[in-house]
Amino acid sequence: MRREPNNLWFLNDSPLYHRLTMKLLRARWLLVCAIVTAGVSAGQQPASQIPTQPALSSVVAAQAPSSAPAIPPAPTSPAVAPQAETTAHRARREARTKILTAKINALLNQPEAARAFWGIDIFSVTSGRPLYEQNADKLFAPASNAKLFTTATALALLGPQYRYHTTVETSGTLDQQGVLHGDLRLVGRGDPNLSGRVLPYLQKTERKIPHLQLLEELADQVVQKGVRQIDGDLIGDDSFFAFERYPEGWAQDDLMWEYGAAVSALTVNDNVVFLNMLPGVAVGEKAKIQFDPDVPYYEVNNLIITTPAASGPRKISIDRQPGARLLTLWGTVPMDDSGHNQALAIEDPADFAAAAFRMMLERRGVVVKGKQTMAHAYVRDLPPPLVVAGKTEPSAAAPSPGGGPEPSGTIKMEFERRPHPNLLLASHDSNPLIDDLQVINKVSQNLHAEIALRMVGHEKGSAPTLDAALEVEKDFLAQAGIAPEEYALYDGSGLSRQDLVTPRAMVKLLLFVDAHANSWGAEFRRTLPVAGVDGTLSDRFKGTAAQGRVQAKTGSFSHVNSLSGYAETLSGERIAFSIFCNNHKLTARGALKVIDQIVQAVVQDEGTGAGARQVSNSF
Repeated sequence: MRREPNNLWFLNDSPLYHRLTMKLLRARWLLVCAIVTAGVSAGQQPASQIPTQPALSSVVAAQAPSSAPAIPPAPTSPAVAPQAETTAHRARREARTKILTAKINALLNQPEAARAFWGIDIFSVTSGRPLYEQNADKLFAPASNAKLFTTATALALLGPQYRYHTTVETSGTLDQQGVLHGDLRLVGRGDPNLSGRVLPYLQKTERKIPHLQLLEELADQVVQKGVRQIDGDLIGDDSFFAFERYPEGWAQDDLMWEYGAAVSALTVNDNVVFLNMLPGVAVGEKAKIQFDPDVPYYEVNNLIITTPAASGPRKISIDRQPGARLLTLWGTVPMDDSGHNQALAIEDPADFAAAAFRMMLERRGVVVKGKQTMAHAYVRDLPPPLVVAGKTEPSAAAPSPGGGPEPSGTIKMEFERRPHPNLLLASHDSNPLIDDLQVINKVSQNLHAEIALRMVGHEKGSAPTLDAALEVEKDFLAQAGIAPEEYALYDGSGLSRQDLVTPRAMVKLLLFVDAHANSWGAEFRRTLPVAGVDGTLSDRFKGTAAQGRVQAKTGSFSHVNSLSGYAETLSGERIAFSIFCNNHKLTARGALKVIDQIVQAVVQDEGTGAGARQVSNSF
């Protein structure tokens, strides 16, 4: 991978380099502070009045969808220059820090909270100084906070206007009678929104029915091209990405649910089916079962019995063994029950897409003579990497997800081996990438995060594999001053139980994003949930001083909760923070209560002596 010129290249991944970098950055902020203060007092134009560069979205909108901006150089000063600290300022800061420390320590010393492992880093972007730290350099399971690394990498490297491209194509020929001599391929290239999801996201998830409307439109295009019969097979082709459905560290019991859906370059309806279970026609009868989309895919062993009205709450269990297509349902549902709907993950998304597309074509009168099948790209079958001219072979040592030896050269893998199409029969371009990054961060969509990471590997790495994507991400994080020993990432969503991140690494990322506010950083912040307003924070912080003043990404799985992002205090101070709570036995609500109280203590800004300001427009 290409490196930017750096006189300290030989120290680039060393702890000494990163310590020196952070010290130099803070020294530079203080120098800028003195220059700005002197300039304003001498009648020079204040930094806040200097015109900014146009947003990245306005620059890349005119580019072709496949173009991707280079990461712009970090500005020479933070978005808000640090204030010169007078004696009075220092006294107020120290008083504020003392009050905040006492409040947070009191919260963490509560008996249930004290049993947990807490990692906290709270940093003032305005002053360039830390406000509170606890275990900031220890490694924690980040849960969905890992999505911040994925989405920042994808936005910076692919650009907000990047679009996914889905096609229906053939290497055969179409005669005048409408007979296609050859196979028909439905080729996915990573679009995560071939579904009824309404984009752009506006405060809540909305879906239109039918869920597969976009696939229906592709079928319409095929018929409009004159296809009446397909003599070959109908193939669901997801070979744009390597066939790596489940990252390392995903738990077996996650894989049948929506949040553990298999990763595929050919994704339809978030790779789930909705199973609706209703009372039967009479007491003692089996429950009614309905699938949406209604595509023949899963076999069902239905053991749910209908019970008398008012006989108690329904009790339903569902089981599917890994790799199987048999669903076993059991339990009871009362006659007066409104029913239960459950999203279930699809075992092989490309196969499901092919089945759905065949059904759509046949409904339109197209005869499919061949079989329905899939085209996967197995990692074991990949060709050897081809070295770019002038570069060398990579190190033989296998890279680890969070670090390991750097490749000694940039390599590009010749990967896609599907037959060259003679005829394009249908196509669909996705919404801009920024719309999907908003979905990923606002609602914490795991599958979409995994797809975004793999697309980074395909477009910027040595291959469209998870390992290649993680290597690109590692290189990006190095530019943010984050050393490999500060994290270990095995996926893009944070569902892997093996992911580890330090709170300080998370804050470094947030500061790096903030430093690029005039380009992609501002758009990134708009992808984050807003406290008390939308996404996974819509029901948190309501009626508190933090409502509308916090933009942050949530994270949770068993015994883990996290929250990282930005806050604006009542006095207008801008904060970057990361809070991890691991190994706790609190209820989910109990853990969130402590985390939220910490954030509220930061926002309330006690000890500054300043009045409340309106929320920044950036929120």
